[in-house]
Parts: sequence; structure tokens; C-alpha cells
Amino acid sequence: MKLNMQNTAFVFPGQGSQTVGMGEELAAQYPIAKQTFDEADSILGFALSKIMWDGPDADLNDTVNTQPALYVHSLAAFRTFSHLFPNLTPASMAGHSLGELSALAAAGAFSFADGLRLVRRRGELMKHAGTLAPGGMAAILGLDIPTLDKVCAEASAHDELVQVANDNCPGQVVISGAKPAVERAVAGAKTAGAKRALPLAVSIAAHSPLMASIQIEWSDAVNEANFLPPQIPVIGNVYAATLGDEAAARADITAQMQSCVRWTESVRLIDAQGVTNFVEVGTGTVLGGLIKRIVDGVTTHPLGTPQDFSALD
Repeated sequence: MKLNMQNTAFVFPGQGSQTVGMGEELAAQYPIAKQTFDEADSILGFALSKIMWDGPDADLNDTVNTQPALYVHSLAAFRTFSHLFPNLTPASMAGHSLGELSALAAAGAFSFADGLRLVRRRGELMKHAGTLAPGGMAAILGLDIPTLDKVCAEASAHDELVQVANDNCPGQVVISGAKPAVERAVAGAKTAGAKRALPLAVSIAAHSPLMASIQIEWSDAVNEANFLPPQIPVIGNVYAATLGDEAAARADITAQMQSCVRWTESVRLIDAQGVTNFVEVGTGTVLGGLIKRIVDGVTTHPLGTPQDFSALD
């Protein structure tokens, strides 16, 4: 094993990392991964793995499937790692948005099955919120958070709010909220000097007040799930702080629905704890790219395919 676990963190991707074929090679090579996909299909009552491996893109990109797909691939990869290296545990974990639930499951805060049901419910509720209260999101490049907070405040009205939704890395931020407010904020960001301000092709205003329409149902789903104390430190999205017990974990993923994903601050906290290696568990390399723009002198490693496992050995 090339990595020293004492200075290694595992990070778990969120929506946007999905791709048809995700996890298929892993399942073909490692029985523990195949068992994970089979277990997920059984729990959900349909062949999610078929959508993940065969598509079509439209089905995989439907958030009710995207979220569990990313969760299942991440947990399959984590279980494979734990099987191959049973005595190795990362120093800490974090996940981006949906990935926070993957991180909590990997840390033992809830079972794979309970986590999968929660993730599927999250996707259903967020999709429903997009019909109850359609909104928009936009990517803003080249503005800092204080400037963008000011832009969003000026673009918001009493019944049309927009806010920072994802602080992905310095210079790359996503805003979310009511479509007219997002449009005003895009114009305001350009006036404030943004390099680019691009509306995203979504109708779900994630991590914004428009999620209030399903907040009670989401809170109920989280409260009904069986939580345990995390066995590995997990940095939460909402406060960019370690979730030390079940109550903190519940509170963070409950509040996350309407709150900003503070990814930049989370990565800086992990870096300050002496972590120099970040392993992206599951699909893609999106987080690795963001991490390298947040902190200097770290290495990033994907962990979602058999080739990734070979590279670590």
C-alpha cells in the first residue's frame, strides 16, 4: 500500500460525477463489490445496476437514480478497499453534498441499507421540490464568496431568494434559488467582475430556500433512520466541522438541504489536520480537481475501478 493512512482522507463525490458504466469493472473483478450492487438492487426493488452500467444517460441523470447510483458505487469501492486492506482506516472523511451521506455510511453512522433508502428518498424529495417550487442554479467563476454573497443579497426579493449553494473551490461557486433571482444574480456577478456566469440546465434549486417545500419530509426521513456514532471522523458540509456523534450527523444532513456546501472550508480543515493524500472513493475525479485548487502540496487518487486499486497497491 503506497499510502500512509495517518495522513490520508477519503472523499466521496456528489451529483455531476455520474457516468454510464460506473462501477461495472469493479463489480466484475471483486465479489465484494458485486455483492454490494446486488444488495442495492434487492433493497430498491429494481435493477439500479443496469441503469448504472447500460444507461441510458437520461435515466442515470434523473436525480432519483443519480443519487443512489453514486452512493452505491462509492460504498462498493469502500467495501472493496476494506476487504483488501482490513487494517487500514483513513484519518478522516468528507463528501460533497450527496457524498456526505456516502461518507457517513462508510464511517458506520448508518448501515448500507438504511443509507441507500435515505439517499433514494433524498432524490425523490428533491425531484418533487423541483415541481413544487421550480428554480435555477448558475455557476459563477472568478468571484470570492463575500462578493457573491453581496450580489445574491442584492438580487434577492422577499419571495425570490438566491444564495451561494456550493463553495466548490476558490473562484468556482454555484448559486441557487428562484429563477428570476438567479438571473438577476448572474447579471450582478458579471457587473461585479465574474470571469463567467453560466446558468445550469436544472430546475431543482438544490441547497437553497426552495427546498423548504420538502424540508419537513426530509427531516422526518432522517429522524426515522437508525444512526450510530461515526467510527471515522467525518467533516460535514453545513458547518465545515467534524460530526462527532449521531446528533451532529443528523443535524448536518438535515440542514444541508437548504444550506451551502462549504467544500473549500472542509478541505482546508482536513489539510490543517495534516492530511496530504486525498482518495476520491467512487465515480470520477471531480473532487480531486477541486482539492488541488484549494490546497497546495497534496496528492489525489481516484478509487473506483480495478486499475485505481492496482495503482494504490
